[in-house]
Amino acid sequence: MTRWLIFLVLIIVAPASAASPYADWAAVVVAGDSYSSEGERTAVFDNGRIAIGEALLKIGFLSEHIRHFSDRPKTFPIGAPSPSTPSRIARGLAQVAKAAKGGCLVYFTSHGDEQAIGIGDYGLSPKGLAKMLAQSCGARPVVAIVSACYSGVFVPKLKGPDRIVMTAAAPDRSSFGCGADDKYTFFDECVLESFSSARDFPGLGQQAVACVAAREKKEKVETPSHPQLAVGERAAALIPKWK
Repeated sequence: MTRWLIFLVLIIVAPASAASPYADWAAVVVAGDSYSSEGERTAVFDNGRIAIGEALLKIGFLSEHIRHFSDRPKTFPIGAPSPSTPSRIARGLAQVAKAAKGGCLVYFTSHGDEQAIGIGDYGLSPKGLAKMLAQSCGARPVVAIVSACYSGVFVPKLKGPDRIVMTAAAPDRSSFGCGADDKYTFFDECVLESFSSARDFPGLGQQAVACVAAREKKEKVETPSHPQLAVGERAAALIPKWK
């Protein structure tokens, strides 16, 4: 009996994060817009933000190391989001990266064009995001996921030997599923579905790419989005598995 009591006490007292390789990682999750492609109000980007935040918690990120940003933070308060602006996101990433020094993950979901991803009334360019990551995360391992039309334009600026970069579309392609009545974009939904079966971020990316292709084929999309995945030569070894 005494041995069982000791065992139970150890389980209760031991921090749940001790076994998680992502307990010391910083994360920023951003819903950059609140309008559909038709100009109507939509929850699609905030739905993605909230669900991605929950998925990160499940694989071992700590809530205190995740910062949320929303174009309508008072309407979608889950995650205690700050308003989505490039300057606030940069400050938030810097703060959380100062507290959690293991690596950095950023996830943006919004509209985009060939120059930038939409962040509220602003645009965040590939150069701007690259600078943000360099200033806050330095040479740490990075997972950068950009879910938007034309988001492949971010790959050349963000990729590196210690990084994994995923985008919802090629540089010259639209992505899909950002209508007023959509729950998630095609890409966000595929990423969310892939978390449960993947064991690491390279696998997550591969499964999400295949999932989007299958969804677009089913929906008879004429011009596929061609999501992009760039895995640096050292990234697979440096960035932890969660299974």
